[in-house]
Amino acid sequence: QVQLVESGGGLVQPGGSLRLSCAASGLIISRYTMAWYRQVPGKQREVVAKIIPDMNTNYAASVEGRFTISRDSAKSVVYLQMNSLEPADTAVYYCNAASTVGLFWGQGTQVTVSA
Repeated sequence: QVQLVESGGGLVQPGGSLRLSCAASGLIISRYTMAWYRQVPGKQREVVAKIIPDMNTNYAASVEGRFTISRDSAKSVVYLQMNSLEPADTAVYYCNAASTVGLFWGQGTQVTVSA
């Protein structure tokens, strides 16, 4: 079965960096649109970054230039490098895999940006 397992979250000071990882099993990530979403209590889950099968990427305006999504197909891992973190980036971050054959979510990892 498909599993997406996020890791790398934690507490970081404003201006700091974190790298999130999403380890995927049961699917071939290069055949899916892989994405990172985030959610804060009381708000809708929002897309942060996507990488599509041909390696094109797109980002939410709020993270453009600070976050970078990438994938290592050999390791079946998707990354989200987050730099210049701001308190507004505090959220639970979720990994997502989407294709015509299915939609899958990880369990989420908490990122807290605070002094």
